[in-house]
Amino acid sequence: MSPTRLIASVVAMSAAMFAAPLLAQHPAAAPGHAPDYAQPDTWLCLPGRADACSAPQDATIVAANGRQSVEAFKPASAPQFDCFYVYPTVSLDPTPNADLKPGLEEKAVAAFQAARFAKHCRVFAPLYRQITLAGLRRLGTTTAATADRALAYGDVKAAWAHYLATENKGRGVVLIGHSQGSGMLKQLIAEEIDGKPAAAARIISAMLIGTNVAVPKGKDTGGDFKAFPLCRKATQTGCLITYVSFRAETRPPDNSRFGVVASPGMVAACTNPAALGGGKALTDNYLGTRGAGLGSGIQAPWVKDGPAVTTPFVKAPGLISTECVQNGKFSYLAVAVNADPADPRTDTIAGDVTVLNKVLADWGLHLIDMPVVMGNLVELTNTQAKAWAAKQR
Repeated sequence: MSPTRLIASVVAMSAAMFAAPLLAQHPAAAPGHAPDYAQPDTWLCLPGRADACSAPQDATIVAANGRQSVEAFKPASAPQFDCFYVYPTVSLDPTPNADLKPGLEEKAVAAFQAARFAKHCRVFAPLYRQITLAGLRRLGTTTAATADRALAYGDVKAAWAHYLATENKGRGVVLIGHSQGSGMLKQLIAEEIDGKPAAAARIISAMLIGTNVAVPKGKDTGGDFKAFPLCRKATQTGCLITYVSFRAETRPPDNSRFGVVASPGMVAACTNPAALGGGKALTDNYLGTRGAGLGSGIQAPWVKDGPAVTTPFVKAPGLISTECVQNGKFSYLAVAVNADPADPRTDTIAGDVTVLNKVLADWGLHLIDMPVVMGNLVELTNTQAKAWAAKQR
């Protein structure tokens, strides 16, 4: 199964529960103790290693006229900054919290979400005892064995401390997360970085995708973070990129968990990676060739009567536009597909979470939060890193 199909099916299983080549040995950690992150096997991805973050990233560029060309991916040979990535809820372990043995699902999501960032940075991705899909199902029930969020966060905090002590060596770093991973980084920033000049000095930016971050309406600071502003231009550093995504033509239903916060006077922050200054813009997208996977509809052929795409990813210039919008109580990234029935390229993209052929509208485009703007996110890391390095000089 391809990384795209696997990760999409796992996220869809998570939705259903709410609604209804690494080394062979993997060190364990006692329940009350963090893993030993000095051991390579406690990391899903490490620089210079053949692992999930070195998975193939070649993409077929599908132009509006149907012409196809292959964009070969080449990682940086001497990256000048780092990326610290925390993956979303994917673990299929039957226990409330995951173990430290990476399954196909953890490897697949890193290949899908993190590997492309190696174009510019060294990628570090710790394994952590995240709340599993089974653990999510037990939350709020009377089941004795419940998920331990503090355990998961403790692992991420320990991995970050180890990275700073042994690997950072004064380099700038971008924090990247999705869904549960973003939640872990959100807590890490609040407790270890926000308002602490020495710690904040190392942060190029943070990308907390697929989670709600509260800010006062009309402002860039305050709310969940006191001194960590939203990014409003590509050369800004020490700032936050965050959003949740929905189709532009579909308003989030009232029961959606995404794009809304409970605090009075606050809204869910939204920064558009394709246009940090605001407005609507075409995106630099990298979509899964076969679509969003088993948890969603099947992607229509990229070109009518055209040859099959053989790369794992597709880049479709001009096909997608994004814009941050406020719609009632919701604030989110509206994703528009610029359909043109007159050209041979597809007019649809897969991405809705579906269970038993029913679209779960409250999840929006959570499956493809990152792919719709992946190229923008990757290039932002490089632009911001250059700006950060210039400030150091």
